[in-house]
Amino acid sequence: MALLRAGEPLLHGIERDVAAPGPGEVLLRVHVCGVCRTDLHVVDGDLPVRRFPCIPGHEVVGHVLCSGPGASRFAPGTRVGVPWLHDTCGSCRWCRSARENLCESARFTGWTVDGGYAEVMTAREEFCFALPERYTDEQAAPLLCAGLIGWRALGMAGAAQTLGLYGFGAAGHLVAQVALQQGRRVYAFTRPGDVAAQALARSLGVHWAGGSDETPPTPTDGALLFAPVGALVPAALAHSEPGSTIVCAGIHMSELPAMPYALLWKERSVRSVANLTRRDGEEFFAWAATHPLACTTETFALAEANEALARLRSGRLTGAAVLSCH
Repeated sequence: MALLRAGEPLLHGIERDVAAPGPGEVLLRVHVCGVCRTDLHVVDGDLPVRRFPCIPGHEVVGHVLCSGPGASRFAPGTRVGVPWLHDTCGSCRWCRSARENLCESARFTGWTVDGGYAEVMTAREEFCFALPERYTDEQAAPLLCAGLIGWRALGMAGAAQTLGLYGFGAAGHLVAQVALQQGRRVYAFTRPGDVAAQALARSLGVHWAGGSDETPPTPTDGALLFAPVGALVPAALAHSEPGSTIVCAGIHMSELPAMPYALLWKERSVRSVANLTRRDGEEFFAWAATHPLACTTETFALAEANEALARLRSGRLTGAAVLSCH
């Protein structure tokens, strides 16, 4: 069984025959699939339709059932993770310069190819990741996008020592732990009045937690924006020191409001994160294998995906939602 988007912001269950994996592919039995905000953008139509109908889901943990011709990296039974980046052309200027995340021919799991809201799926073997054994399936699923995008966004913030995190869901609560273990000072900005998210942030050891309408104790020298709210860009700039970098980490964001140039002056910068590279995954999972990350998750049955998405849409999730696809 799989859950499929069919023209409205609801998913419908379907039964499909299991196709044999093609060249370079593996067929996976899906254990769990994380519910990411990008899935919500796909289901709600915030992202342009690239495949219709489409099975969402790109934080996939499963085991290999069999491999197609030319795929020999993972033996049957191996647990692997499937990320957002399904594959790239491998030959354009972006791919040849280690920036495959910008490949114009890239395909994306759960958007341009069917994803992991399913019991079985196929994936490109060379774009799958081996997962650290220390994490359960439910813990590993959010690492495949929330963790990876947080890792890439944190790298873009450079050497920032006082870091603002805007939006404290799946990505925020993971990257906060990475930043804290790197010795940085972390401020968590949540939806105004979201006491549950603020409590989670404090339990992880952040130095301050409050609403995005509040002023932190000191200015930041870098910020990561996971909430898709354009108005947070000038807010983050207003709380930042000269030379700070504000990183917008989502694939979709509401319009940025007009703002005075003074907020950007003194060599502040605003930049975006686009997708991920396999190198990001290799680096992040090597780090996560030796540094513990507490993954706060709530598990839903595959048939409850619409409820999980509704909870995410309304901000009623603490941490990350994960679908059990057994």
